[in-house]
Amino acid sequence: MTSKRANQLFLTMILTHIAASLLLSVFGAFFQINIIVNFLFAEAILMVPAILFLLFAGQQPAANDSAPMQQPAANGSAAAAQPVRPTAFCRIKISSILMIMLSTFLLMPFVTVLNALTLFFTDNAVAAMQGDVLRLPFPVMLFMIGILAPFCEEFVFRGIIYGSYAYQDGSLQPQPAAGGGNALQRSRGVWPILLSALMFGLMHMNFNQAVYAFALGIFLAFLVEAAGSLWASVVCHMFFNSYEVVLMYLAKAIGGSAYMESVNETAAEMTSVQLQAGIAVYLLIAAVTTPIAICCVAWIAKNEGRQKAVQALFGGHKEDKTGQGPQPPMGENLSPQPQESLVTVPLIVAIVLCLGFMSLELFLM
Repeated sequence: MTSKRANQLFLTMILTHIAASLLLSVFGAFFQINIIVNFLFAEAILMVPAILFLLFAGQQPAANDSAPMQQPAANGSAAAAQPVRPTAFCRIKISSILMIMLSTFLLMPFVTVLNALTLFFTDNAVAAMQGDVLRLPFPVMLFMIGILAPFCEEFVFRGIIYGSYAYQDGSLQPQPAAGGGNALQRSRGVWPILLSALMFGLMHMNFNQAVYAFALGIFLAFLVEAAGSLWASVVCHMFFNSYEVVLMYLAKAIGGSAYMESVNETAAEMTSVQLQAGIAVYLLIAAVTTPIAICCVAWIAKNEGRQKAVQALFGGHKEDKTGQGPQPPMGENLSPQPQESLVTVPLIVAIVLCLGFMSLELFLM
């Protein structure tokens, strides 16, 4: 899928979310929707448009579509359009998976700081629904929050949207590298990472989650590049969400029924001084753990033979022993390919709608 269509996909998801929210606000008084249906509906808003767009993206491109949708054939003629493979679920080493989990754990204090900073002007979105979550069995919510939601979100945002932004052919399909391993033909540097992370944050449709989801989205995209596989971000996201779910139920088990009643009250009654003190403590912890988490990502890149791929994100790479630099993937056309603009009208409209919806929700709280 091209970046143009990825932006159209994001706008479609935002419009669907807003339309669903308006319908629920109008007809919500006539029927109750439990939290499981709500979670399933939220993931359907992501997955259904994404799958539909992929089906259309795999068709023959129109005459005005950009050139990267076609790959030149060996004889110089244009090859027929190939079905798009938006993800790269390549195998990664067990040691890399363990390091991904460690880096996720080390990043949590930094995420906590970002979450706390937003509490000066908005409510904690996760704490607001915590009571509803804890009323349901632990295995059910572990699957919904810790497995299903991360997989769907990574498939859409790191697999489809980031893949469409970052790669010339609009896919994350593996290419044979000169030095071995799974290489991915990249373009546009870190801008796809930042823009896809922004979209990931805005898709949460509240300022509280949007801030730390943006930072987490950047980290997840770098993990994909470091490991050369979408499984890296999926594992990280699943571990992050599952850890939070386990903590919720563990606190409930320790605190008993009084815990559920005190969660929202504690968040509401927290003073600015207490919040500042908590941020100061976690900021000190994050100052130590976050650089280590970044080092873990660098170790993963080395472990998977992806150092040059990560270096290429910043517009540079180390030359090889021959002094010729890394060779292009086999069969790659050496002539420069035109690139679509990452920022298009649908994306701008979607961002404006997100910010407007979030601001309106904040004003009405």
